[in-house]
Amino acid sequence: MKILVTGGAGFIGSALIRHIIRNSQDEVINVDKLTYAGNLASLAEIENSERYQFEYADIGDKEKMTQIFARHQPDVVMHLAAESHVDRSILSAATFINTNIIGTWVLLEVARKYWSELDALKKMRFRFHHISTDEVYGDLPHPDDLAEADPLPLFHEKTAYAPSSPYSASKAASDHLVRAWARTYGLPTIVTNCSNNYGPYHYPEKLIPLIILNALAGKPLPVYGKGDQIRDWLYVEDHARALYLVATAGKAGETYNIGGHNEKKNIQVVHAICDLLDEFAPKTVSCREQITYVTDRPGHDRRYAIDASKIRRELGWQPQESFESGIRNTVKWYLTNLPWVETIKESHLPTLI
Repeated sequence: MKILVTGGAGFIGSALIRHIIRNSQDEVINVDKLTYAGNLASLAEIENSERYQFEYADIGDKEKMTQIFARHQPDVVMHLAAESHVDRSILSAATFINTNIIGTWVLLEVARKYWSELDALKKMRFRFHHISTDEVYGDLPHPDDLAEADPLPLFHEKTAYAPSSPYSASKAASDHLVRAWARTYGLPTIVTNCSNNYGPYHYPEKLIPLIILNALAGKPLPVYGKGDQIRDWLYVEDHARALYLVATAGKAGETYNIGGHNEKKNIQVVHAICDLLDEFAPKTVSCREQITYVTDRPGHDRRYAIDASKIRRELGWQPQESFESGIRNTVKWYLTNLPWVETIKESHLPTLI
């Protein structure tokens, strides 16, 4: 197949492309406008593959996207291009509205026109796979707020949307657009909502790489509030496997939640990183001494947790990495790939998580 991936120079997109080139005979067209978080160095190992092509383009440029669809004739679109950092959305929401909502609308319109002109067989095989986040669901009750006997609820595919930040609201809007284009126009779409990703090539403004790199540099390790916010951590290569499986074997019109089955408090994550760094790169004192508690983020969600039973039951996917194995792999990767980090301009990085 020919698979068009938007945002393929980003963290999840690059992991997906590496997975496809390594593990299939499919061709990949990577469409990315290379904003601050897009880094082609993340694709160095496959950039010379005959089955990989890069297109420098903005998904909001309708004329350019129409040309790309016409030139490459994709069988599947995997739409990952998005602004994704909550802190940035709080400081400036406009970019999130333009990319995540307007950009998705433009891409849907280009894809719809392209799909409508395909022959019957290609039309039947075509898929528009929209990759989204569990943050569209809002947050879940925190164990600290529940009685000991109360069951802990999870996000499932029918959970009502209740986004808390400009970022999650923009992603919720894009999810709604995709489903509306399916129902109104018949475009064969699939939506996936994932939990927090981590792993190699993660842009250093996010929690895990920021803590690793700050610890190595002797800088404070900023933790919001008490650090008791809970996230379900999904190793990015497990996510890439799930995305490809959904795109190739998932049913049009369906939604699949993808989670790592690894609920951890943020402070537990920071402690795990510090303990690994104390093992791999010991200093005179533990890097836990660098932890600094800072004012909590406005509207900070307390807990996310995914029910991924549908994708396991229907498609046979489950994560291969535990948090313990995944975080060990991640810390080792950053220690041995610091030149990759140096390719990112320091001016882009915020001081907080």
